[in-house]
Amino acid sequence: MEVENVFRAFRVHLDEDGFSSGIDTLNLNDLPDNDVTIEVFYSSVNYKDGLASTSKGKVVSSYPLVLGIDLAGRVVASRSPEFQAGDEVLCTGYGLGVSHDGGYAEFARVPAEWLIKLPEGLTLQESMAIGTAGFTAALSVERLMHSGIQPESGPVLVRGATGGVGSIAVNILSKLGFEVVASTGKAEAQAMLTRWGASSVITREAASASVKGALGKSQWSAVVDPVGGAGTGEILKTMNYGGSVALSGLTGGVALDTSVFPFILRGINLLGIDSVYCPRAERLELWKRLGCEWKPEQVLQDGIKVYELEQLEEAFSTVLSGQAIGRQVVSLRRNKSSGNRR
Repeated sequence: MEVENVFRAFRVHLDEDGFSSGIDTLNLNDLPDNDVTIEVFYSSVNYKDGLASTSKGKVVSSYPLVLGIDLAGRVVASRSPEFQAGDEVLCTGYGLGVSHDGGYAEFARVPAEWLIKLPEGLTLQESMAIGTAGFTAALSVERLMHSGIQPESGPVLVRGATGGVGSIAVNILSKLGFEVVASTGKAEAQAMLTRWGASSVITREAASASVKGALGKSQWSAVVDPVGGAGTGEILKTMNYGGSVALSGLTGGVALDTSVFPFILRGINLLGIDSVYCPRAERLELWKRLGCEWKPEQVLQDGIKVYELEQLEEAFSTVLSGQAIGRQVVSLRRNKSSGNRR
């Protein structure tokens, strides 16, 4: 399959002149020497992407670098027997957009073991509307259920419910029959969260209110927590006996102030969620579910904002300021009639 040799990419630089970012023109020979070359149709905007776009983000390991921790597109060349030219694929996690050139480019080249074929039931755009955030949500739900949490266990709190992880977690949990309590700082989003499947909506202050003493009143069978910070420590005090918290984020801070009491007196579980190096077999299974019974249709219908490459700075600002609602997709399609066939 013939491809154009020159393409656009959004890169960050750090040199003697300082930090800079913007759209560069690259050559296919500039890409890393890996197994599979992909024409990228879509990427997404995550909190980590926003951090990587700043000089103080402490995310990028080497410069210059093409940002974008997600990508979806079509294979144009492959040295791997697993992938052929024309295959529709996606990639999330690993070193993409952090230590390896990422998805904010019209072409990318990655190791074959990082890729999965586009799951049945998803378009390329939908796969990036889900992206790392949605995969993290699915992984959180899977780990909570593996810990024994079921719909009859009681209400599940979702923090940061209008964000990427939170919105998709609300939708998946509601599809599975859970009573979902959505926590948000955006009062205007209540109707949307209800459409996505929330049984009720509370403020983020109410969800993480300070609790006097070592333990508070039991409220939650489980929590999907992409926020972290001081609020997590307070929420741990309000878990039901045997409850579980799936912790995946740090937008609320990196410090965790807690005691042993919720763990030894209520037998709760704090589950660390890592979507970057999740084992491939589990990754494949969860993406299969995301295209079928766990597909977050409602969020995909009304929770997506699409940006062009030239609008990335605006997208980063929205995510870092906490104003994003739902998912942010980046379109890189050269051929506007392709990439959305399913």
